[in-house]
Amino acid sequence: MKYGPTRGELKLRLAASVIGLGLMIAALAIRGVGGIAALEVVLIAGTFFGGTAVWSAWALLRKDD
Repeated sequence: MKYGPTRGELKLRLAASVIGLGLMIAALAIRGVGGIAALEVVLIAGTFFGGTAVWSAWALLRKDD
């Protein structure tokens, strides 16, 4: 891939996503889900961090540099 993020940037994105998911899981374990608004925030954040982690890992596996 000629254009796009470098391997270093993909690794940073993957690490940030995994850390974000871990912090969200820790917060859920400690505080739980308090209501429908908290559930919405958890679903959106989980989708964002999970999607970014999957995309970054997939791109790292495909990267031929």
